[in-house]
Amino acid sequence: MRFVEQVMGMPASIEVPDQAAAGAVFGWLRHVDRRFSPFRPDSEVRTGRHSKELTEVLDLCARYERDTGGAFRVQLPGRPLDPCGVVKGWAVQRAADMLRAAGVTEFCLNVGGDVVAAGRPWSIGIRHPDHVLRVCAVLEVDEGAVATSGTYERGDHIVDGRTGRPVRDLVSLTVVANDLTTADAVSTAAFAMGTEGIAWADAQPGCLVFAVDRDREVHRSAGLTRMLR
Repeated sequence: MRFVEQVMGMPASIEVPDQAAAGAVFGWLRHVDRRFSPFRPDSEVRTGRHSKELTEVLDLCARYERDTGGAFRVQLPGRPLDPCGVVKGWAVQRAADMLRAAGVTEFCLNVGGDVVAAGRPWSIGIRHPDHVLRVCAVLEVDEGAVATSGTYERGDHIVDGRTGRPVRDLVSLTVVANDLTTADAVSTAAFAMGTEGIAWADAQPGCLVFAVDRDREVHRSAGLTRMLR
């Protein structure tokens, strides 16, 4: 059964055996949004009441800031703390872990285009950067996660923390990994690095990359060929 809700300011869909499993996932994601959203004045991010979970997220943010030489940052000069580049992947991966702990072995969870799949082969499309109703590639994933960072939904919103300027030499960067915490964080961090982030992401343990630059040239990991349909 497929269930769809608007969660964390974006569409979320889940294919699971029953409604109870879907309800638990959506409830968890709403809980995370209330606690960690930089847009809610009473959230932990805004009030500074950092729980163990938020500390875990911020530690991940610090790691990727260090590993990218400051290209990925959760707090730019003159702007409030914004860990959204890591929170979504972390939260959705936790939701997938909840499903597995409850005995659900076959599911596909998609939140804002970032996906965790399990139990059987699932076809996951990578949206075409110029045509909203088309895909530029389709991946077959049976166990793992796919996350994409790009400019086609929100424009030039990803900033290179080293320069303070929006990244414009990439339009889309997708990462495939074993878990969505890694896939989402690596895709966002790599995008912030610009075209040099493609090789950086490809070198991250367990990660495969599919990227489209501003000239619409495709760059992809050699290991991704077996997953392309």
